[in-house]
Amino acid sequence: MQHKAKSIRPFIGAKDFEISRSFYRDLGFEETVLDPKFSVFKTDEIAFYLQDYYAKEWIENTMIFLEVDDVDRYYQGLLALNLTEKYGVKLTPTRHLDWGSECFLHDPSGVLWHFGKFK
Repeated sequence: MQHKAKSIRPFIGAKDFEISRSFYRDLGFEETVLDPKFSVFKTDEIAFYLQDYYAKEWIENTMIFLEVDDVDRYYQGLLALNLTEKYGVKLTPTRHLDWGSECFLHDPSGVLWHFGKFK
């Protein structure tokens, strides 16, 4: 099958919708409210949907990989946002592996973000 994909937008949930909305705005995403319990967050051509819905097993098994141009610089930017203090989230420093580099950030609900760059 041939197709011309334009974007992919995962749906993620939130344990506390208002806290998650604030967290993603602090991360630099622009929010568009689509419904009182549903928003889309964008940066450039990248987007995802955040919904006011929480299922522990689903959220704690959700991972998103966001490719960035410089992982070390991105990590330093994440540190500067003081997200761990403000939201009590976990930020893991950059790892350099055979395939590339990545750092990790758990959102306030437990969604694991991988910020990485391939070699």
